[in-house]
Amino acid sequence: METSLTGVYHCMMKNRPAYGIESVDHALALATILKQEGPLRVTDAALRLGVAPSTAHRLLAMLVYRDFAERDDDRRYAAGPILRLPAAPEPVADLRRVAVPHLQDLVDRTDETANVLLVVDDQARFVVTVECGQALRIGDREGRVRPAHLTSAGRAVLATRSDAEVRALYAGRESEVGDVPALLRDLHRVRRLGFAVNDRQTEPGMTTVGCAVPGHPGVAVTLAMPTVRYRRERLQEWGGELATTADRIARGLSSVVVPGR
Repeated sequence: METSLTGVYHCMMKNRPAYGIESVDHALALATILKQEGPLRVTDAALRLGVAPSTAHRLLAMLVYRDFAERDDDRRYAAGPILRLPAAPEPVADLRRVAVPHLQDLVDRTDETANVLLVVDDQARFVVTVECGQALRIGDREGRVRPAHLTSAGRAVLATRSDAEVRALYAGRESEVGDVPALLRDLHRVRRLGFAVNDRQTEPGMTTVGCAVPGHPGVAVTLAMPTVRYRRERLQEWGGELATTADRIARGLSSVVVPGR
């Protein structure tokens, strides 16, 4: 047994838990294979795990659902955005703890679903969702990952960066963005407004409004609503509510003492 600098003990020998959950073990094993060895087909996954192809397909489908895997053009499964993301710029546990009460206040004021996302490189990850109580509502997206340039949270964060930084980020990825100059023009508009809008760009029937959390690069808060309830004339109102919530989250995060900072 070894001790790290953080005081956490690491055992060199790990025994299988007495009451292990086989399906969880298989899913985690597949995620590890995808991250370390690259893409594989359903039949390959079945052979590696010693299970039926139908079982392997269900496991891979769940990994895709949670963004741990994705299908490529050759019908193979590859590591998904969750496995490709670098370390988060904020301690996620602290971010969740600070954000939840402010998100709940935002939901109470607007009666729409609220989220906090972390933007790392060119990806935006949902950290926490607080759903509204309406029957028709946007549900929990926690853990999902989306391209930053398509999401309102991602564009709100990208708008806090210089044009040179954005160009450098998407150098060699122009095919994913489509039109970097058009993206930069949109980011200039986001800077002027103070918020960004994603109108059905990531999911049909869903519109979101996003605002960056000041002083905490990569953190953003969003309101998500069914597109049938989206009204352009309410944008300034929603933007103001988001800015208030973002400021409150920023103040809460500033009071958190993070080791090493």
